[in-house]
Amino acid sequence: MQIVLDTKALRLALLRRVGIALGAIGFAMGLSGPAYAQSQGQAQQDQRRGVTVQPYIEVSQVLTAELSPGDDVLTFTQIAAGVDLNAQGRNSGGSLSVRYERNISYGDDQVDTDRITGIARGYVALDPSVQFDVGALASTTRLDGGGGFSVNPLAREDDATSQIYSIFAGPSLNRQFGIIDVSGATRVGYNRFESDSAVFDADGNPIDLFEDSTTINSQISGSTRPGEFLPVGVGIAVGAFQEDISNLDQRVRDVFARANVTVPVTPSLAITGGIGYEDVEVSSRDALRDVNGDPVVDNTGRFVTDENSPRIIAFDVDGLLWDVGVLWRPSSRTSLAASVGQRYDSTTYYGNFTYSPDARSSLSVNVYDGVSGFGGGLNNGLANLSNDFSAIRNPVTGNFGGLVTGAGGPGTVGAIGSIRSAAFRGRGVNASYQRQIGRWNAGLALGYDNREFIGAPGTVLESLDGVTDESYYALASVNRLLGSTAQLTANAYFNRFESGTNSGDVNAAGASVGYTRFLTTKLSARGALALDYIDSEFSPDDFLFASALLGLRYDF
Repeated sequence: MQIVLDTKALRLALLRRVGIALGAIGFAMGLSGPAYAQSQGQAQQDQRRGVTVQPYIEVSQVLTAELSPGDDVLTFTQIAAGVDLNAQGRNSGGSLSVRYERNISYGDDQVDTDRITGIARGYVALDPSVQFDVGALASTTRLDGGGGFSVNPLAREDDATSQIYSIFAGPSLNRQFGIIDVSGATRVGYNRFESDSAVFDADGNPIDLFEDSTTINSQISGSTRPGEFLPVGVGIAVGAFQEDISNLDQRVRDVFARANVTVPVTPSLAITGGIGYEDVEVSSRDALRDVNGDPVVDNTGRFVTDENSPRIIAFDVDGLLWDVGVLWRPSSRTSLAASVGQRYDSTTYYGNFTYSPDARSSLSVNVYDGVSGFGGGLNNGLANLSNDFSAIRNPVTGNFGGLVTGAGGPGTVGAIGSIRSAAFRGRGVNASYQRQIGRWNAGLALGYDNREFIGAPGTVLESLDGVTDESYYALASVNRLLGSTAQLTANAYFNRFESGTNSGDVNAAGASVGYTRFLTTKLSARGALALDYIDSEFSPDDFLFASALLGLRYDF
């Protein structure tokens, strides 16, 4: 049995949906105040409502040259339209950066592409204690043989690029009933990965790439503060997470209930602890088999699900969970929460640290541990971003690389890592830092991600059970205003993917610099240079590319 998908029609339909979602978020945030014109590339603001918006169009000529191992040179025209929006009002707020791009080649359809990229986060307060949160992400990625990839594709590599999409929406509650603080949230999400062609490992076997998933995440808690009812703070919390992955009908379900206590030691330091019950289950069906007993794959290399196969349990933990930790808040600008305990029938560590010594600098560190699929991890990273940011884009490709900076603090969508379809236990750490010095603005993100995959026995995913993929990444950005008529930007990235199978490791690194000169209050000239390096064990050669861009931009 062979299933053939019309991937072009599917991609166009999804582009429209994500574009509509990003636009709807922008429109909702724009209700906080009217749009405004631009002056010399800097948004004019409606001071009453704190709204900034910058729609634009760009026309550029791009040259990209392969420096090693070959010497191919390609040129193409890049046409783009987009909008950057930031709206911070009394009852709503959010940020959006969305861009549609069309690359037109000359006699080589390798770069004859169109794509939409963007990120959005926003909220609307329904009353003083209830708000509705939304978020969306569309990004172009570079997919390597073996299933590892990064969010920094090359302009010329259409056959190695793919698209990821993520969107979520849901209400949240924060209300006080007497001495009891009640908080809760529900978030529904959808995530999708698109690639036009199959990906194979070093042995020539197709890799089952993640396709799409739906997620729902709900939590509610009630607590009292130390000294209000008892000398210590007490509380209870319940929550549930479920991700339904289309590949092999996988399902991740995580339900818990727990009691918490907070013991103050000093006015700024407290010991925390909790104990409760968890029920975590991962299950899937098997792939359809042909007459020889081999699994059937479709034209993208994904396994075809046998709908008649029984659901098989891959991971099942049912029992006690606990943790102890510290909570340190010496000031409104510094906060630390760190815990160690037991979840998923093993030791767990998690926590976060934020430090903002002044209005010009901010640091955020997050340690995480959880069970999900690729979509659940991506959706969580999007939901953890603030509502007040500016997206950092590559000056040559225009792609969003995952790093944001702004008044809400620095942030990153996190490690994309492996794109395997199997559910996994993900553990890691990410850190983001931003700094403003005079006319200089800088942002930096570092991270490590470890994914131990979960596969049901007797299925095609059994060979992945216990396999661990690891990812390391670094993103950096610097920009400076040069007087009132010019701006300089520079970006750099590094990604390392270590495969747990014989698919091969991948290193990718690059840097770019862009210069903008304002010719009039609306029109500006743009120039950019980029250098990208790829070292993949899947290929015998290392690749080095250089790219240059010259173009014009018009701000409405």
